Amino acid sequence: MSNEKHIGARDEYRYFIPITTRWHDNDIYGHVNNVTYYSYFDSVANHYLIHEGKLDIHHGDTIGLVVNSGCSYHAALAFPDELEGALRINRLGNSSVEYGIAIFKNGEEKAAAEGHFVHVFVNRDTRRPTSMPETLRQALKNILVA
Repeated sequence: MSNEKHIGARDEYRYFIPITTRWHDNDIYGHVNNVTYYSYFDSVANHYLIHEGKLDIHHGDTIGLVVNSGCSYHAALAFPDELEGALRINRLGNSSVEYGIAIFKNGEEKAAAEGHFVHVFVNRDTRRPTSMPETLRQALKNILVA
């Protein structure tokens, strides 16, 4: 049995968007700070929800709340690296979804960082779980991995 940890490759993800690093993403150690990856993750997932899932984040009855997240770091990134955020759906429920998200340096086949987070969709006013809109569910199914 190998002790090598699996590092995700581009072909394991279904949706990609460019990410521009910023000067303030770097920390005192000269690389992108660990908390910044969560901002990247949030941007990738919400880009998909808004553009492909047609989620109305400003006025819709349904919103997503993050209830769990995690990240594994495989390689250092730093400003002015050009990056791509990658997304897939690991699990899809009635009112929840687990995203698989990766950050790739342009031109690299292996992820520099991989993470996940879970959204529970709730009614905006009551904050109680609710079924996600059908348009959103279909968009999430389109990038669901087996």
